[in-house]
Amino acid sequence: MGETAHDDLLMAGRAALTRGAWSAARAQFERALETATTPAALEGLSWATWWLEDVPACLDAREQAFRLYRQAGDERAAARMALWLGDDHNEFHGAGAVAEGWFNRAARLLDDLEPCAELGWLRVFEAHVALGRHDTGRARELAVQAQELGRRHQAVDLEMFSLATEGLALVEDGAVERGMRCLDEATAAALGGEYENLAPAAWTCCRLISACEEIRDYERGAQWCQQVEEFSRRMEARFVTGVCRAHYAAILGWHGDWIGAERELIEAHEDLTAKRPYWRAEAVVRLGELRRRQGEVEQAEALFNEVPWHPLAKRGLAELSLDRGDPAAARDVLERMLRRIPPGSVSRAWPLELLVRADAALGEHGSTAVHLAEFCSIADSLRTRPMRAAARFAQGIHAAARGEHEEACEDFEDAADLYDGIAPFEAGHCRLELARSLLSLGRTEAARREARAGLAAIPVPRQDQRSLLGELGLADRTAVLSARQLDVLRLIAEGLGDREIAGQLVISEHTVHRHVANIFTRLDCSTRAAAVSRATGLGLL
Repeated sequence: MGETAHDDLLMAGRAALTRGAWSAARAQFERALETATTPAALEGLSWATWWLEDVPACLDAREQAFRLYRQAGDERAAARMALWLGDDHNEFHGAGAVAEGWFNRAARLLDDLEPCAELGWLRVFEAHVALGRHDTGRARELAVQAQELGRRHQAVDLEMFSLATEGLALVEDGAVERGMRCLDEATAAALGGEYENLAPAAWTCCRLISACEEIRDYERGAQWCQQVEEFSRRMEARFVTGVCRAHYAAILGWHGDWIGAERELIEAHEDLTAKRPYWRAEAVVRLGELRRRQGEVEQAEALFNEVPWHPLAKRGLAELSLDRGDPAAARDVLERMLRRIPPGSVSRAWPLELLVRADAALGEHGSTAVHLAEFCSIADSLRTRPMRAAARFAQGIHAAARGEHEEACEDFEDAADLYDGIAPFEAGHCRLELARSLLSLGRTEAARREARAGLAAIPVPRQDQRSLLGELGLADRTAVLSARQLDVLRLIAEGLGDREIAGQLVISEHTVHRHVANIFTRLDCSTRAAAVSRATGLGLL
């Protein structure tokens, strides 16, 4: 086979990459390499193996391409390989020092060249590093430089990915509306097929979904997640990585789709553990949060303690301390976290929100007011429904702690109304706190009504909530079924057998049998029909 045949194979491989046919692309580039070992064929092979997550093959192909481009005197292409190698070491191994070495190598190669697209990619990777340090001003400056280089060299993927990076920095700075407009535009370009390289398109989508999780814009996140799924179906290939799927699962969990969230998280965890172990923590902490919501407290704590350094693990452990009635322990964790986040950053929202609960439980009304004011300021700048709801809920907690129960009732009612339809678990907690304040005002029937509504979304109430339910004569409604047991029972009620239930919940048949046995014990039943009947009578189904 001659040079023409080699070039034809390269074109076929690139076409396969463009349509998401990773295995076909790999085969074409490997055939091309059989005819001639060229850096272009190795570069193409590196992208096919990148998408297939064959990390050793990807790194080997990139390093070979780098050396051959250097030998050929093509400094720009060699710099490009150095940039992707740096990103790979970050992406697959979390090896920041190795990544920095490759980025520095790229920078030196580009020093004597005219400004080019590769310089733009260096700038946007530097912006990503600055974001990790919470240096949002520097990140925005670098991202804008990268956009200009993308426009100048007609590299749409560079321009739009840099726009997404600028958007993320703006969101972190509190300029949420501007930032999300940038992210929306960049993601539209990614899913509209404008990107020359699909990898930055996937990164752009992940940036958007991550931002939606951060600012709790779950409606926007759900809309874009649907678009990503449709794009993946059109390509007939998986488009996003395990990390992005973990962000997506968090959005599903907030919407109350715990089965869907668990399926995504388990698959993301398996995928990341096998192929990107450094990033598996992103799935672990979100699975821990799902378990906490489901009432599987021991499992949640074990998962958080697997990666105790992760910010979401710290948040989860603080929430567990609050749930157990230990606000002092929660406050210690949260204050330490808050000291490490710069003032003005939207990342301060969640520790501030939990500090309001901790301070109120400790009776420290002055500290509660200070933390509440800062949290409400952030929530007001974000303006998403869940953040507005969280602010109203926090105001209700502060009012109730001061004995201002009329004011607290209004706050909890507003919070529940805002959460309705988008965050059922949070709406349930609002209604239970509303019931507590109504009971303090002597409005017992209204309190029972709100408590019943709240219980519909909370499978396992906290100890303080169980005490409240006992006062309201609703203790039997807490018939302690975990969320997972309720999932199993709901599917039994739909007529599914053990094998079908196992498939739906992504668990083994043995685990289904164990859950069924525990359901029988907890509901004092001996048949599935009786369990469904008993649970229905208790309002659990």
